[in-house]
Order: sequence, then C-alpha cells, then structure tokens
Amino acid sequence: MVEATSIEPVTVAVDSPYRRVARKFFSDRLAVVALVFISCFFAVAIAAGTLKALGLPMPMDPNATNLEAKLLPPSATNWLGTDNLGRDVLSRMVAGSTISLTVGFVAMAVSLGIGIFVGAVSGYFGGWIDNLLMRIVDALLCFPSFFLILTAIAILGPNIWIIIAVIGLVSWTGTARLVRAEFLTLRESEYVRAARSMGQSGWNIIFRHIMPNAAAPIFVTAIVSIPDAILVESGLSFLSFGVPPPQATWGNIIADGKTYILDAWWLIVFPGLAIFTASLAFYIVGDALRRASETRPQ
Repeated sequence: MVEATSIEPVTVAVDSPYRRVARKFFSDRLAVVALVFISCFFAVAIAAGTLKALGLPMPMDPNATNLEAKLLPPSATNWLGTDNLGRDVLSRMVAGSTISLTVGFVAMAVSLGIGIFVGAVSGYFGGWIDNLLMRIVDALLCFPSFFLILTAIAILGPNIWIIIAVIGLVSWTGTARLVRAEFLTLRESEYVRAARSMGQSGWNIIFRHIMPNAAAPIFVTAIVSIPDAILVESGLSFLSFGVPPPQATWGNIIADGKTYILDAWWLIVFPGLAIFTASLAFYIVGDALRRASETRPQ
C-alpha cells in the first residue's frame, strides 16, 4: 500500500522592480564611486549653505581679500592656493559648490516639470494638441539654447534665480520629447484600456497609470540634466553673465584666473576639476541607472 505524502507549498520570493534596479546599480563599482563623489559634493554644499543661512563664519572667509598673499601656490595654509586678490581658493570653491548644485537641481526641477506636462499631454491626447505642442518644441530646438539663455540674462540681469528660471524654461524640450515617446507606447496598453472602460478621466489615467510606468527613463533624464545645468551656469559665470561678484562660483573662479593662467595654474585646474568631476559623476550615475532600469527579470 502506497503511503500518501504531503507536499508542502513552496514560497517563491517575488523580487520587486526597485530592488532589482538597486541591486543592478550597486553591482556597478564605477557607479558607486560616482555616487560617493556626488554625496561628497552634496555634503560640502549643504555645510556651506547652512553656515551662510545661519550667519556663521566659514573656517576661511571666501570673500576676504589679502593683497599681500595674492597668487600664492597651494600650501599648508591655503590648500588650493590664493587668487589675484589673496582670497582662499578652497573656500571660494566650497562656497561656489552651493551655487552650482542649487542651479543644477532647481533648474532640473523646472525643466522636468514643464517637460513632463507637455510630453504627457502631447503623447496621451494626440491629434491637434500633439501637433501644436511638438511644433513649439521643434521651433525651440531650432535656436541654440545657450544663446537664448545669454540673451535673456542680458535683458533681465544676472541673478541666481533668473539664471535658474531661464535655464529651466529653455531646457525642457528634450524631456518633453522623451515623455511623449513613452506615452505614445504606453497609452495603448491593456491597463490603460481597462482604465478607460471604467470611465476614468484622462488626467487620472496619465498620473495614476501611465506616469508610474514611465518613471524610470524620466528619472534618468532628470539625473543627466543636472550636469547640463551646472555646465551652463559655469559657462555663464565664465563669460561674466552669471551670478555677480563677489559671490563665488566655479565658473567665475576660472574667469578670474584666466589672466594668470601661466603664473597661477591652480586658479584654472582646481575649479575645472570640480566641474569635470561633478558633471562626470552625474553622467555615470545616470547611465548606470538607465542600464539597471532596462534589466528584465530572468
């Protein structure tokens, strides 16, 4: 007689998409190193911004001049040297990190908000709305964005919030095209058709059903747009269209040092390395997130 054997149910752990993306991302050593660099920039910028907001002095005043100590090379006293007015370069770079990261993140938020709204409306509703919005995007893409920003800053004046607003208002077109492409693909999905059949409104379908499924490429675009804004702000400051002095930014430190490039190399090299390292780190993190989000479960 054959004895009956009980079969215990096997519990299969379901790996969530977020854990899968995180595991794939943190397995990329280069991306982790880039994330550490970004975290260091954040920590420095937050510390400098907090001291300024509370009215507390920094270890060395970034705007304190000392003509007797001008153009000194890096030393134990001034780790990154001094500029043509005797100001400590390290202190000015720390203060400038707050400006650069603020411009990068806030301008990204402005451009992302506009781009998501325009792309979502265009991709979901289609028809004449899509044609109108995409012709506006095409018209804006015909103009060099940097020269549009220069023109706006020259008219409105150099101010950090004006710079942020102008960069955000000019740089949303790429995000809009990306979001539109995602919505054109997702709007015919089964869950979208089911939501329509249940009588849900178009806005409800856009923000509750389609947007979460299009979040991954949008988030990657947001990460990559941050260094673009940092580079634009640095270019404006280098051309004296950025944040007005004596406020330090990475771009105007290089601008102050271009006259002394043969005698004071540190005025060009160190802020240039900061811009390069920050931009490269954001690009690496964005690319790693893109590859991780494209991973499918085996």
